[in-house]
Parts: sequence; structure tokens; C-alpha cells
Amino acid sequence: MGDVPALEENTQDPLTEPLRKVLGGTTAKVMAEHLGLHTVGDLLHHYPRRYAERGELTRLADLPLDEHVTVVAQVADSRVLTFNQGRGKRLEVTLTDGSGRLRLVFFGRAVHHHHKELLPGRRGMFAGRVGVFNRKLQLSHPAYELLGAGSGAEAVDAFAGRLMPIYPACKQLESWKIAKAVATVVDSLLATGWAGVADPLPAALRAERGLPTLPEALEKVHRPRTKADVELARARLKWDEAFVLQVALARRRLAEGQLPAVARRPREGGLLDAFDARLPFTLTDGQRAVSREIFEDLATEHPMHRLLQGEVGSGKTLVALRAMLAVVDAGGQAAMLAPTEVLAQQHHRSITEMMGELAEGGMLGGAEHATKVVLLTGSMGAAARRRALLDLATGEAGIVIGTHALIEDKVGFHDLGLVVVDEQHRFGVEQRDALRSKGRQPPHLLVMTATPIPRTVAMTVFGDLETSVLDQLPAGRSPIASHVVPAAEKPHFLARAWDRVREEVSAGHQAYVVCPRIGDEEEPAGARRSGGRGAESGNGEGGAEAGGGDERRPPLAVLDVAGQLADGPLKGLRVAALHGRMQPDAKDEVMRRFVAGELDVLVATTVIEVGVNVPNATVMVIMDADRFGVSQLHQLRGRVGRGSAPGLCLLVSETPEGSPARARLGAVAATLDGFELSRIDLEQRREGDVLGQAQSGTRSSLRMLAVIDDEEVIAAAREKATRIVAADPELERLPELRAALEALLDAEREEYLEKG
Repeated sequence: MGDVPALEENTQDPLTEPLRKVLGGTTAKVMAEHLGLHTVGDLLHHYPRRYAERGELTRLADLPLDEHVTVVAQVADSRVLTFNQGRGKRLEVTLTDGSGRLRLVFFGRAVHHHHKELLPGRRGMFAGRVGVFNRKLQLSHPAYELLGAGSGAEAVDAFAGRLMPIYPACKQLESWKIAKAVATVVDSLLATGWAGVADPLPAALRAERGLPTLPEALEKVHRPRTKADVELARARLKWDEAFVLQVALARRRLAEGQLPAVARRPREGGLLDAFDARLPFTLTDGQRAVSREIFEDLATEHPMHRLLQGEVGSGKTLVALRAMLAVVDAGGQAAMLAPTEVLAQQHHRSITEMMGELAEGGMLGGAEHATKVVLLTGSMGAAARRRALLDLATGEAGIVIGTHALIEDKVGFHDLGLVVVDEQHRFGVEQRDALRSKGRQPPHLLVMTATPIPRTVAMTVFGDLETSVLDQLPAGRSPIASHVVPAAEKPHFLARAWDRVREEVSAGHQAYVVCPRIGDEEEPAGARRSGGRGAESGNGEGGAEAGGGDERRPPLAVLDVAGQLADGPLKGLRVAALHGRMQPDAKDEVMRRFVAGELDVLVATTVIEVGVNVPNATVMVIMDADRFGVSQLHQLRGRVGRGSAPGLCLLVSETPEGSPARARLGAVAATLDGFELSRIDLEQRREGDVLGQAQSGTRSSLRMLAVIDDEEVIAAAREKATRIVAADPELERLPELRAALEALLDAEREEYLEKG
């Protein structure tokens, strides 16, 4: 405790004090390297994951198996035993309380210390989970507190009733060591009455919501006397997180709203009208409503920032294309950014087909209002690329569709008016920003996603974007039936799955088989990562449940499965493999043959997850389905049933019944509602993942707030934040809030929000 005065003398906020000054260099180094904790504030915001209750006192005669108990008893005997030819030591202690006997057991380095403490005749309180070994009840490594001769009922009650914080820990630093470090910091702050600790919440707002002060909340969350203390602390800390994040987003929206942009109003009798006249069907009510919202945004002199959500097949591309045509009508250019070459090429193909001669600007046979639609990808030949770049620079091409190749320095636009980003979650924010910087003034931005996002997440992650939802499927889409195939318990179910594939093919349809990885990796480590997000998100999610990440067999691979099916259960069918490591032209060739019906079964990675449209494909078998995320399984399933015949999706898994992974698959099979599934998906994941760590690269600022459960808190915080920022954009009257904003949204995260 010799370091405590450093906190006392400090005139700045003690929460910004480096941990090394308070805890010593060694502990601080481990906390920084393994837990990302650098300051006193970081440590105090490293909240307990849960609280162990030592529970009511239990008589030894009444011990319940597998429950956490606290007993008061006397040490009858203790002895050190060796095992592993003397290399290992264990301490066995027998307790008695007159009603029964109980064994305690300790292993490892702690044996010597406990042996000195737990002498026969000593009385104490012992807390732990009741296990059984050799048909005898025992507590393994229990917490205990020895009672002195004069210890009365109060001491026993205080020990038994206390809530013990359990912290998120790491191998290098156990929870109880973190608890000790927190105790040191809290004691030193209590000694000064929390002097200098700034409270970011305006007092009036705190009073209105009945929230405690920040020092009170921090003390209660780390040292609760009751469960009510924990609830009160959590309410305050959740509000802080939601509020500060919403203030940042409100400032962002305000700043964006003041940027200049060129208003783009569609021209009557122009390209958009000519396109609408060509459409062989009528737009759904949803498509009309969302188009109206977009056209209103495009007509303003500030950049549009809109998120368009819609299930697979809800017609988002058509809505985006109409927006692009409106911008071309108004003299601007539009760029559509797709996450993969396959998808960019598919968008280019489907858009030029929909537009017909309207996409042949400058060519013989091109219609009167026609423009050029060019494709720009990394694998294009030099001559084609030069031609596309020239068309963009001169303004000859009104629409460009491409991959991140569009972002390169060499790409120049004549007058970029609209950027459409497809499948937002595949793009880093920097990439989106780089494309936006290509306009003379900030272009309008439309972000599309087929992953349904619950309202709370939209408010939190995409808080600076207005949201439109397409929730109506166009007429003619068929229902998809989904079933879990428990391959380990019922191998005959898997055999039946392959029979179903053969039946669909003999009825003139086609099938997908999806695997989490490609195969033929040079090193096993690579096997855990490849095959798109599926392998990664799956390994992260399914690993532990199926019996310890690394003990599982590697995920099934496209190259292995394709061969096994072609020689085995699908022998005689035309089977081909498709994955992301193939050359682009080889990939296109396989896809072209599948679309043309020259292949029966496509064995692929998640490369088919977005955008591939084959109405004749009716069945999808997803191998190792537990290795994929919920939303991803829903996306994949959307690839079948796109024509008039009903779709079938079979989720094959070896995970045991009753495991969380299996429950997740059951949820996917039970509903086609993407919003419901995205809720389930988010409940399974850490909040940091939800907040797009892939985009920000920083640790999530959310420790306490659960974006799914805390909808009321987030909505209220958004409303309050918007009002406060409108009245005081620079937060000059709220310096503590401003400081909290700077601390919470460190430079990288602030940048992430700016680029959002």
C-alpha cells in the first residue's frame, strides 16, 4: 500500500492514474498485456462477471451434491499425500461438525501453506462446490476463513452472506488476484473520499433516473453487500455506457448533417422513368416506400447516410439500382462496392440484364437515356481495366460495380454522387471512407445488409445511419423447410439426407453442400482460419461446446467432401467444388455451369453466402453446421427456394443433444424470421463482437450494457443524448461528460465512429 499517496496527491482524475504506480510493475504489466487494463479506471471498469454466493450455512449431514455451500466445522485431521511417483502433492483435510464428516482437498503449490493453516482443532468457515470422489463428498480448493476463539455469530454471518465477485480472468492472472488488485485500488480511493473522481452524468439526469453517483456505483459493483447493491450499480454503469456512446453518435449525426453535398433529384422522363417502364413486374409496397425515403434523402444538400436492411431476396438490389439511376439522371455517378469478385460480377450481370439497352450508353443500339455500367475488379486484364478507368474519369460510365479495387488511388471519378455498399459487415470502415473521399464533395451513402439487425443494435452500431427495412418478400418465393441432422447419434439420418439430394436432382433440381473450410491447407493452423467467416466464426462459437476447441476434429473441408460424395453417396451425379482460393476465372466457370444447369451439386465454402442466385437450386446440406453463426446459417439457407419449388435446408452436426450449439441449430430450423434469429445470434455472442470489433480494431467499450436486453436504456439514452447535443454540440457546459467521451472513445474508436 506504499503507493497509495500517489493517488491522494494527484490533482487530475485518479481514474486516469497508470496501474503500475498503484499496483507495482509486474501485476500492471500482466494486466496491460493480457486484459488490456492500463489505468485505475480501466481496472474499476473491469466488472465482475458474476458473484459467487457462499450461501446459507449447511450441516455436513445435509450437503447437497454439486451445489455451492458454506459450512462451519472443525479440522479433525490433515495429511499430505504424494502421487505420480512423488512428483505431485495433495493435501487432504477432514472436517467434522458433529453431524457428519467432509473432506477438503488441495493440490499444487498451495499445499504447504494450507497444511500450516489447517491444523487439527482449528475451527473455520469453508465455502465451495460439493463434489464426490471415491464415493465420498469433498470440496476441492475451497475458500475458507478461520475463526478465532472469540468469533461469534456476526463473523459467521458476514462470511457466509457475502457476495464474492468473480472477475473475467486469464491464465496469467486468476480472478482472486484481480479481486485483490481491485481491493487495493478501492481502499486507496475510499481513503481520499474518491476525491477528484469526475462524474460524467449531469446531476439532473442522474436524479431523474434515480441513479447513484459514479463512486457509489463502482464501490457497489465491486463490494456489494446485497443483490440490490449489484442491481443499482449495474443500472448506473449500463446507463453510462449507453449514454456516452449515444452522445458520440449524436455529435456524429450533427456533424454529418452540416456537411455539404450535391442534391441529386431524378429527372422526369429520364433514365429512371425509362427503367421503371421496362420492369416486367410491379414493385412491392415496401420497395416503393423505401425508394421514397431514399429519394427524399438524395434531394437534400447534406449527405444521405442510410442503412437498408432486407432479407435475402427482398429486392434490395433493385431499390439500390433505382437510387443509382436517379443520381445518374441528376448528372452524377454511382459506385456499388461488393465484398467479393463473384458477387461484383453477379451484380454487374444482373444489373446490365435488368437495364438492357439502357446500360449501353455510347454504343450502337443503346437507348436514348442510356449510360454505361462498368465492372472494376482486381483480376481484370490491363486493357479492360484501362477502358473502365477512362469511362469513370470522363463520366461516360454512370454506374461502376466493383470490389475494393474501386478504392485504389488510380481510380478517379468525374462526379461521384452515391456510394452503395453491399453486405456492410464485410467491409472495414476505412474502405468505405476511402471510397467516399473520391467525391468532390461527400457523396451520399447507402449501406445494404441481408443480416437482419435488431433495433437496439441498429441504434448502437449504426447509430449514425437512418434505417430502412424491406420485410416483404416478392411474390413467387417458396417456403424453406429446415431440419437438424444429428450425424453422430443417427448416422442413418445422414444417409437419408444424401437420398433426398438424389431425389431433388432426379426431379430436375440442383443442390448445394456447404463446408466450413477449403482443405489442402499447408499447415493445420491454417485449417482453423480458412473458408471465409464460417470457419472463423464457427470455431469461435462451436469449439468449447463440443468438448474443448482443440480436441475436436478439424472442420470438414470442401476438397475432401466433394471427392467423397462423388465417389460415394452421390456417385453418378455431376459434382463440382467452389471456394475462395480458386482463380477468379475458374470460379466463374464453375458458377456459370451451375447456373446453366450443367452441374447437379455444388460443394462450396461460404463463398456462396451472399448474392449467388440459382432459382433451380432447392436443397442445401450444411456440414458441421455448428461451426457457423446463426445469422450466417440463415443467410446460406436463403440461397435455396428462390424459384417456384419449395426449398430444403439440412443442418448436419455431430454436437451432442442438449449442447448450446445444438440448441442454436434447433432455433435456426424452427424459424425463418431473420430478426428473431439475429436476436438469438447476438445473445450467444459477446457485446464486443456486436459492436463491430472487426471494423474498429479496438476493444469494445461495452462492458455492462447488453444490446439485446437493454433496449429501454439504449432508446432513452439516444433520446437524451440527441437533446443534450442539439443544445450544446461541443459539450462546453458539461466538461465531465466531454472528458468521459474522450476516455471511452479512445482515438481509434472515435475514428471508427467518424468513418461509420
